[in-house]
Amino acid sequence: MPPGSGVSFRLSFAGLLATAAVLVLSSTALAADPSPHPVGDSDLTPVSKKFEETAPRPTAKTVRHWVGQTTNPVNGVTYSYSIVGADPESGRSSAVGVDVVPVNLAIAGRSFSGSDSVAAVLASPLFREGDYSITAAATSAAGARGQGGSLSPGNDDVQLLDAIMRSEFDKVGTGYHLVLQRPQVRAPVTLDVPAADGTTLASPVGIVYGDVDVSWFQPQIEGLMAQLRYLKPDRLVIFLTKDVVLFSDHIPTHCCVLGAHGSTDTTATPNDEADRDGRQRVQTFVWSSWLTAGFFNPKKQWARQDIHGLSHEISEWANDPFGTNTVQPWFSPVAPQYGCNNLLETGDPVLGIGFAQGTNTFAQNAFSDGAYHPEDEAFLPWFMRTSPNTVSQGGRYTFMGDLNPFAFFHKPPAAC
Repeated sequence: MPPGSGVSFRLSFAGLLATAAVLVLSSTALAADPSPHPVGDSDLTPVSKKFEETAPRPTAKTVRHWVGQTTNPVNGVTYSYSIVGADPESGRSSAVGVDVVPVNLAIAGRSFSGSDSVAAVLASPLFREGDYSITAAATSAAGARGQGGSLSPGNDDVQLLDAIMRSEFDKVGTGYHLVLQRPQVRAPVTLDVPAADGTTLASPVGIVYGDVDVSWFQPQIEGLMAQLRYLKPDRLVIFLTKDVVLFSDHIPTHCCVLGAHGSTDTTATPNDEADRDGRQRVQTFVWSSWLTAGFFNPKKQWARQDIHGLSHEISEWANDPFGTNTVQPWFSPVAPQYGCNNLLETGDPVLGIGFAQGTNTFAQNAFSDGAYHPEDEAFLPWFMRTSPNTVSQGGRYTFMGDLNPFAFFHKPPAAC
């Protein structure tokens, strides 16, 4: 772990032998918190976050990616960017290996088990193929469940990320694909959150979430990149929690970070003899939670449930794997908390806007509707102010296209 973190790392001998073993970080005793802090809609300002970022050298061992560039016609600047997979113009398919690491947290005397959400995530559109030609429902202008309709015509028998990328580069019906391989589920990690760094929150209808200080949680996740000896830089690692969000500024009500992605230089900690070749190693990763329906008000934030945060982070990882892609600054009235932002983060501008996909039989309650709820994603031409948009399917600027209820996303953004 990073120096000064005050957290010990312990790996049992059994953990070296059995994949079902548990990694335990820290052993801080927790005081029970039988009454989670109540929160209302006005208390929650969801965001996503970038963790550590590392620009790989040309010879680095890391996830397969291509490098492109686009000239923004508004400011005349040519922007370069790295994107996961094969160049869409090649028409080739690529597949990325995935390690899922469940993270189980003890927070204020309660357990929040990422292990409990593994089956639901593996059965979700993140890894199962589906038809994206139409959707049964989409976010309304008020944030509630609205009418569905035509989504991405012809985009069927593919995973969610593949559908997004094929639409983003107008490659529906071609040989271009970006596929996430069936994940290898690893031994869970257990984190005991110190009392000063975590609490619990309860929605008006009684859905309880863990609320953890981002300044404590981030180094725990980043430190795992060096500690988990099986990780390989050409694979994506997903750290999976359940009903855990993060707060900023050391203030629990400054909530909620719903997920993050990043990249870490692991050159100094080679995992096997093949890695001791002097080449830089850059490990990319995602963290987010499975979100139980009802914590976010379904009348105002209908799509913020189940895989919403995960879909956001995985799309951002694909479009900016190293956290180094910058663009002309943009501002989104849907997500003003990001301010005037210069990052190519596909989920941030459309935060909370989503659609229904597939059949979800997991963790259903009175606020569920039997579907998964991926987030919409802004496309590269939106950030690059490309007009007319001849890059993406149908000239759309987000994956949902006309189903996105805000006219702001049907054209490039103004400067900010």
